[in-house]
Amino acid sequence: MSYTVKNLNEGDRELIAFRIGDQEFCVNIMSVREIRGWTPATAMPHSPAYMLGVINLRGAVLPIIDLAARLGMKPADPTARHVIIVAQVRRKVVGLLVDAVSDILTVTDETIQPTPEISSELERQFARGILAIEKRMICLIELESLFSETESEAA
Repeated sequence: MSYTVKNLNEGDRELIAFRIGDQEFCVNIMSVREIRGWTPATAMPHSPAYMLGVINLRGAVLPIIDLAARLGMKPADPTARHVIIVAQVRRKVVGLLVDAVSDILTVTDETIQPTPEISSELERQFARGILAIEKRMICLIELESLFSETESEAA
C-alpha cells in the first residue's frame, strides 16, 4: 500500500482504518510501521488466548495478536486475505491481525466524537472516540490501552 503524504493542517491527524468482521476501526498512522500479508504464526505455550503466536520479521521475533479476540469479538480464522498491521505499542513492535485495511483518513479532533456512555466497559477501555464519516461509523482505538505494561513487556 502506498499513498502520497499530505501537508497536514494544525490539529489534523492521519488514521489508518481497517475492518474486523463487519465493523471498522482505526488507529493513529504514526503507530503503524508496515502492513503485510498473513503469515502463519508459531504458537507459544502459556500465551494469552488472543496471541496467535510469533513470526520471523526480517530476523526479529514479532508477536501476532488477534485483534478481534483482544477486542472481545469472535476470534479470527486467518486466511490469505487477512493482513497484519505491524505497529509500535509503547517500546514494543507487535503484529495486529485484521480482516483488511480499508482507508487512510485525515481527521481533526472535532471529527472525533466521544465514545457513547452505553458502550460496554471493554469498548470504553480501548476506544478513544467514534468517527462518523461518509455513512460509516469507525471506532478509534488507542493501541496503548490494548495491552497493560506487563502484557506489552511479555509480548
